[in-house]
Amino acid sequence: MFRRKTDINNPGKTAEKILTAARKTFAEHGYSGTHVDEIARRAGVNKATLYYQIGDKDTLYANVLHQVLGNIAERVSQSVAQEKTPEEKLRAYILFIADAVDKNPELPPIMMREVASGGTHLPQVVAEDIASVLTVLLEILEEGKEQDVFNDVVPFLVHAMIMGSILIFKMGAPIKDRQMWLPDDLKSRDKKLPGTIGEEVAKMVLKAVKK
Repeated sequence: MFRRKTDINNPGKTAEKILTAARKTFAEHGYSGTHVDEIARRAGVNKATLYYQIGDKDTLYANVLHQVLGNIAERVSQSVAQEKTPEEKLRAYILFIADAVDKNPELPPIMMREVASGGTHLPQVVAEDIASVLTVLLEILEEGKEQDVFNDVVPFLVHAMIMGSILIFKMGAPIKDRQMWLPDDLKSRDKKLPGTIGEEVAKMVLKAVKK
């Protein structure tokens, strides 16, 4: 169960050390493979301090994800609100998400594991954060449909296009770069992105949803 023992948006120095260590450990080993002993060791604290500052493993996991996704949920709507047209809002939405992934490199492996497990360990507070982000996307798509500039699309498919493209591109790049056996004709098509991943995904998604 999610319990907050500290202000996650303004954690103290010790709590921040624990959350940083937890993010790295959960990203490397997933929920099931992570042990509180390892997090405490990385943070340079004993388990009693860890439990006092944050809580048990479930609470740590919820706090790690909520610290990132809660902030995204709060700020993405502010970013979108600065734009006027549905196209501009959708582009701002995608750029914000891509930038958030860049700034939180531990997020992709954690979320990919959650997707693979069917959200087995996804805390309710984090599911609510994700729902808040999706609500912003839904409102943009509805506005675009009402203004007759967007097709009537399935929001979850658009979400999958955005998040899937960003996460798989980020997670797959190191694998691709190590595979020397790729045929030459495939290697020749592996070109550097002309813009950022956010900009390129925005182009693709806008082409897919615009009339």
